[in-house]
Amino acid sequence: MARPGRAGLKEQRYDRQLRLWGDHGQEALESAHVCVINATATGTEILKNLVLPGIGSFTIVDGNRVSGEDVGNNFFLQKSHIGQSRAQSAMELLQELNSDVSGNFVEESPEKLLDNDPSFFNRFNLVVATQLPESTLLRLAEVLWNSNIPLLVCRTYGLVGYMRVVIKEHTVVESHPDNTLEDLRLDKPFPELTEHVQDYDLEHMDKKDHSHTPWIVIVAKYLTKWFNEKSEQWPKSYKEKEAFKELIRQGNPCPRGPSFLLAEIGTRWHLKSNLSSLKCNL
Repeated sequence: MARPGRAGLKEQRYDRQLRLWGDHGQEALESAHVCVINATATGTEILKNLVLPGIGSFTIVDGNRVSGEDVGNNFFLQKSHIGQSRAQSAMELLQELNSDVSGNFVEESPEKLLDNDPSFFNRFNLVVATQLPESTLLRLAEVLWNSNIPLLVCRTYGLVGYMRVVIKEHTVVESHPDNTLEDLRLDKPFPELTEHVQDYDLEHMDKKDHSHTPWIVIVAKYLTKWFNEKSEQWPKSYKEKEAFKELIRQGNPCPRGPSFLLAEIGTRWHLKSNLSSLKCNL
């Protein structure tokens, strides 16, 4: 059996989030480079939630060494890390969560970077600052504001915290309409569709085969029956649509059969005023 390609494996791995933000959203995520300042418990938790869905790359900026207090409240630091670079230690463990993500670290304080090379932060798509003093935040915010790079400010005090986004303007419109109308071409079926529907003999099927019959086939079958009995008229009015649903309901060989129930739900018909195109609400 052929093994799925890399693209197929990625779709399986990220299936749930792809359903949420689509391929274009995943591509944006995978092309992003995020900077997190300070590998605190808050900072590493934020990174964890970016690494798992597949952020392209991340960089941790932190000039501190791991202390016993860090080990006590940070899942991504261990006792053996005490005395070592906090940025490097956290980066190594975070990168283990997802081999597709590139991790980097800079063992230097943000204050020194702002003094010596403020343009360093211009290479990122987003900068997340955790537990920074106000004086450093103001300097960092000015640099990023002028470069139109979003700054996410986070600070926690035990179980209490706050988050603030600093950006000029950022508009996101991502609609997921619940009532999309898909054209099922049931009013003017192409030959292959007609042939496929005719292959199903609903009257001589057992209950198991009925349950595996696509509901669209059931609708098409009963729509043809309705069309022949009603002098080639589609169900247009509310009364006619209810009568059509009752026709499907009466043909259900097993009460609460899933395919016939789906067929009933699917018969919310809409006729365009300027076209003879029948549509069904999926």
